[in-house]
Amino acid sequence: MYSFCRPQWLLVTGFVCVLVLGGALVSGAGQVVDRVVAVVNDDVIRLRELDRALEPVRQQLESRGLKEEQRLEEFYEAREQILDEMINEKLSDQQIQDSGIEVDESDVDAAIENVKQRNRYTDEDLRQALQMQGMSMEEYRSEIKQQMLRSRLVNRKVRSNIVVTDEDVRRYYEENPEEFGGEMEYKLRNILMQPPRTGDSGTADRVLARMNLILWQLEQGATFDRLAAEFSEATNASDGGELGQFSLQDLSENLRSVIGDLEEGEFSGVVDTEHGFQIFYVEDIITTPPEPLENVSDEIRKKLYDKRVNEKYNEWIKSLRQQAHIRIIR
Repeated sequence: MYSFCRPQWLLVTGFVCVLVLGGALVSGAGQVVDRVVAVVNDDVIRLRELDRALEPVRQQLESRGLKEEQRLEEFYEAREQILDEMINEKLSDQQIQDSGIEVDESDVDAAIENVKQRNRYTDEDLRQALQMQGMSMEEYRSEIKQQMLRSRLVNRKVRSNIVVTDEDVRRYYEENPEEFGGEMEYKLRNILMQPPRTGDSGTADRVLARMNLILWQLEQGATFDRLAAEFSEATNASDGGELGQFSLQDLSENLRSVIGDLEEGEFSGVVDTEHGFQIFYVEDIITTPPEPLENVSDEIRKKLYDKRVNEKYNEWIKSLRQQAHIRIIR
């Protein structure tokens, strides 16, 4: 999925990221010929509309230095996605007309002033920034107004029907403790032996054999800290191989499954790591307390609300498409 949008400071709501791939037809005389690419009920989407949003997409694809075949494949894949989104926007715009939703010019003025304040822009700064994006102030005002209309439509059709209860929040909190702390941390020790850097496989095999002998001693009941102090080549050998306390996310990817499979008081087999051959010992497993519900309830409520808005919005658009006459012209 491509995401080529105007810079975020230009946006008032989240409904303006329309992405398009396409190209204008050129006559033999070199003149651009416009045409209809889709019919949505009584409205049309023209090739000119596609071309307007095409340029940032084209630039990104060309800047990646792709082979022609791959570039065209990504080009047309994105074109399908983008045209589909433009159809959805046409459907929502038709609903705006039917719903009688309006936005005053004073509301547009206030939204633009808010953009300027957030970015510390003067009128001239904003005009220059828009010019760099190929937009005039009049076009920008029109786009801002359309965003606001779409936002108000979604408020009426989707958001107004969504309620997140305290019980919803509590259930999510209880079912997803890992998101709010409560993760396990492992207090680890290790024994390390480093094969020589000469690449002598025979020497490396001898080091591995010594490590397997240490592993056998551990299996016979020898204490880990004593063997670490006696045999480990790591700087923490004198501390009995003490490494510290780590969550699985703190560890390299190849060690997560090794440590995660161990219980308290268990040691691993010999592990070939980037630092050498190692044996790990889980001295203790500590479960950190989760954040209290009252500290994260607003975060959970927003997450659930946003998720339901997306779901309801998709259902609403799907129902509009089922009732609409849509024809894509290849």
